[in-house]
Amino acid sequence: MRPVFLILPVALILAGSCHLRAAKQPEETPAPVDPMEYTGAVEEVEDSAAAAVLEVMSGSPEASDKVIVPQASSKKGAVVEGVVRFDKTVHDFGDILVTSGPQSCVFHVENISDKPFSIYEIVSSCGCTEAAWPKTPVAPGESVKISATFSNEDGPLPFDKTLTVYISALKKPVILRLRGNVTETKKSLKELYTVSAGGLSFRSLPLRAGNLEQGESRSDEVPVANTGSAPVHVAFTDVSPQLSISVEPNPVPAGSTATLTFTVRSDRSLWGKNTYQASLNGKRITVEAFTKENFASWTEEQRKAGSQPVFTTSTADFGVVDAGAPVKVEFTFDNRGKSDLVCLKADCDTPGVTVAPVPTLAPGAKGSFEVTLDTSKLPKGDVTAYLILTTNSPLRPIVNLFVVGSVK
Repeated sequence: MRPVFLILPVALILAGSCHLRAAKQPEETPAPVDPMEYTGAVEEVEDSAAAAVLEVMSGSPEASDKVIVPQASSKKGAVVEGVVRFDKTVHDFGDILVTSGPQSCVFHVENISDKPFSIYEIVSSCGCTEAAWPKTPVAPGESVKISATFSNEDGPLPFDKTLTVYISALKKPVILRLRGNVTETKKSLKELYTVSAGGLSFRSLPLRAGNLEQGESRSDEVPVANTGSAPVHVAFTDVSPQLSISVEPNPVPAGSTATLTFTVRSDRSLWGKNTYQASLNGKRITVEAFTKENFASWTEEQRKAGSQPVFTTSTADFGVVDAGAPVKVEFTFDNRGKSDLVCLKADCDTPGVTVAPVPTLAPGAKGSFEVTLDTSKLPKGDVTAYLILTTNSPLRPIVNLFVVGSVK
């Protein structure tokens, strides 16, 4: 029997009752602008357990075309397009109990431009998260508050919810995140932080920076813990050139938590999925990120003049084979754009899968490339190898391909 593949948003599977919805507004409606009229309508939903799959290896690298990732600035906060400064874009509630009730926080938004703007709409990734914001225009130099509340009704689970903020002066909406960990009973640090490295303990490793576009950086903060009986002095060495990483406070007192902050900077020599490294007191820490081209400054004419890959099929089926049998499949495609089509990187995380070089195609040209599978390294049963091509196409910067079959 051939396998049936359903590509579903993992966050929706995990969230269960959660659904995409507009966050709660003031009683009077802001300026009448439909958020979906923005050049990049939002499609992404996030949840902490699903973010790695969605962002790095299941096609949502495409989603970063549709939202803004605020860039770090020398002043505290995150600056977006030189227009807006957020005091933060992530609020971590830490460890809370299911009996703690709703949890609220505030994001401060400052107009650092010379013209007023309006917050048109805020859309929540889940019905369990609501936001309220002022309807009046924000004058230059003025700061306003976005109030957000997590209902804490989903049970004892980690959570990572998003608020997509639409601002009149920005080309794309901005993502704010609310996250934390809900438990039934109060737990010790050793129970909460179970992965040890370099004298500190983490909830999970590797760290993930998510999607990154060229010319930009991506920052995040994660809680860490010192579960020992003595202070830990944190010293990072052998840090990748594109990575900055630090812990505060340092030293980390015994039996307490600290905040690890990291920033990944884009590099035009690095595309697709990459791993950045640092040694923490002699133990290796890795940060994963997915990098693609940045088309934000391209005009409509430039986009129309770009390349456009079109594949004959997105799925290659190798049928049923014995373990150890060599397998080769071929993908054919053409370039229906007006510029040369270049594949910048081909990624596949499945062991034993090798992707041949993807040819560069002139406008109107056709080509193909092979994917080889060493079936001795594949598990028996139904197999799905997932390929991500990062391209120079403004219309299709990410191409998702599948190789499927069964190994006896």
